[in-house]
Amino acid sequence: MKRSRPRSRGSDSIESSPLSPTTSRSDAASLVAAGGAQVDGEVVTSGKVRLQLGQRIDVDESKLPVTEPPAPDATVVFAVVYEDDEVIVVDKPAGLVVHPGAGNLDGTLVNGLLARYPELAAIGEPHRPGIVHRLDIGTSGLMVVARSVRAYHSLVYALSQRDVARVYRTMVWGHIANPTGVIDAPIGRDHRDPMRMAVVVDGKSARTRYHVLAAYVTPTEASAVECRLESGRTHQIRVHLAAIGHPVVGDPTYGGVRHPINSPRPFLHAAELAFVHPGSGESLTFTSPLPDDLVAVEAQFTT
Repeated sequence: MKRSRPRSRGSDSIESSPLSPTTSRSDAASLVAAGGAQVDGEVVTSGKVRLQLGQRIDVDESKLPVTEPPAPDATVVFAVVYEDDEVIVVDKPAGLVVHPGAGNLDGTLVNGLLARYPELAAIGEPHRPGIVHRLDIGTSGLMVVARSVRAYHSLVYALSQRDVARVYRTMVWGHIANPTGVIDAPIGRDHRDPMRMAVVVDGKSARTRYHVLAAYVTPTEASAVECRLESGRTHQIRVHLAAIGHPVVGDPTYGGVRHPINSPRPFLHAAELAFVHPGSGESLTFTSPLPDDLVAVEAQFTT
């Protein structure tokens, strides 16, 4: 299938030209490299070509890479804290990728879920069946997975309406001036580094509520913080806290790696999850204690 783009702003590149809402950046780059993009009738194979207003872009979507659906993998380790015919609540360990993607084609939570619940293959998006929200690879804690079509649509809608409560435990560097507050700042791709997210004017709206649980002074100033998401942007908590000058301890991407404290990963744990059951209408709440690796990090601090 070919799509034509009659014009583009001068700051755009071929790689970022729109295909469909679900096309990933890596897939778009592969299409360009395979000769699937033309500018004014000429094939280009670099996503770095700068475009001029009025140029015509033709995209051949048949050159998008074909991805096989994820396969079951019973060796993937994760805890199930609740299940019924509609939903599954899992406690994801740190280091486990949620669904297959560039660089992580197997061994993900989705592969493990399909081994236990093969019916998930027909729920939601084919490359991430049953998944309605995600956690970063370095983040541990609670996630809800849809086990039926009804549950999938219900949970996606509830998340869009901010009706799913998600509470995270984290630790940040320094002492936050206001013990309770809301960080309301749009998040998008960092204009200087597309591999990072940032607070940017043209980003998507994002709100994070926080409450300081404890302030530490030794061996250096840090704070234990509880965060509640009111939106679900990529790296939201990490970006928001770094933006106010208090990066998450152990976060190498957003300035959280500092001595003398060593943390094996960003100090971020999805500690509480609450939602209305899509079938029964019952309000469900689940909690997960801080895992041992983060308990060990917190033990290095004293008030």
